[in-house]
Order: sequence, then C-alpha cells, then structure tokens
Amino acid sequence: MAIKRWDPMKEFLQLQERMTRLFDEIFPRVGRGEIEPFGGWVPPVDIYETPEKVVIEAEVPGVEKDNIKIEYSNGVLTIKGERKLEKEVKEEDYHRLERAYGSFQRSFSIPSTIDPEKITAVYKNGVLKIELPKQEKAKPKEIKIEVK
Repeated sequence: MAIKRWDPMKEFLQLQERMTRLFDEIFPRVGRGEIEPFGGWVPPVDIYETPEKVVIEAEVPGVEKDNIKIEYSNGVLTIKGERKLEKEVKEEDYHRLERAYGSFQRSFSIPSTIDPEKITAVYKNGVLKIELPKQEKAKPKEIKIEVK
C-alpha cells in the first residue's frame, strides 16, 4: 500500500466548495430576474435619460397588466406586481421550474426635476416602459451667441 501525503490545503478547498454550494442553495444569487435571497423575485431594469425625460424599462414577461401597480410619492417611484404560476399543470408534474413566480417590488429615487403629473407607462411585449418627463425649467436651455 502506497503512502499518501496529507495536503491540508486540499481539504480546506473542498470544504470551501461545499460551503459555497450550501450557501448558493439557501441564498440564490440575485441576477437578471432571478430569485431574491429572501423570497420573491426582482425584474431587471434599464434606466436612461434624454434632455426631455428619464425612462425606466422593466422586464416583466408573463405578468398581466392588471397585476402591475406604479406609485409615485415623495420623490420615489415604486413598481409592484405579481407573476402567478398557472395551475394548468400540477406542480408535481414539472421536471424543472426555473422561472420565478410571486410578488415583486422595486423602488427608485427620482430627481426633483421630474414633473410627476406627466408620468406615463406603457406595457408591450413583456416590457414596462415608464417615461418621466422633466419640468420645463429643468430642461437645458440653449443660449445663442450673437455676432457683432
């Protein structure tokens, strides 16, 4: 029988791998529409700005329009909703269930330059697009230079 040399670092690395797997099972990583660490899910968003408005686009495929609520209060825009699991197939009949279901909520601090009375939202092809127009005084003003 051959004598094997004991390598304590190898054992520590194996322990680290096991602990990483354990924590990944208990606290799934938050990513593009994945499960939050403590239940629920988070739809991914893109936020961009033009000279006239700020735009928020959220991916919420499979969520009915009536299950989405948008609120604006004290400079905070909140998107709430729920994606429900259709009961056509029994849960025990699934081979794999990777899409997240349940309630979600996202909140965003909105600059004071936004006109809250003119906020609009459109839901198309699973993407919720919220447009937040800027107030007239907040838009950049171009100053013309006179030639004398």
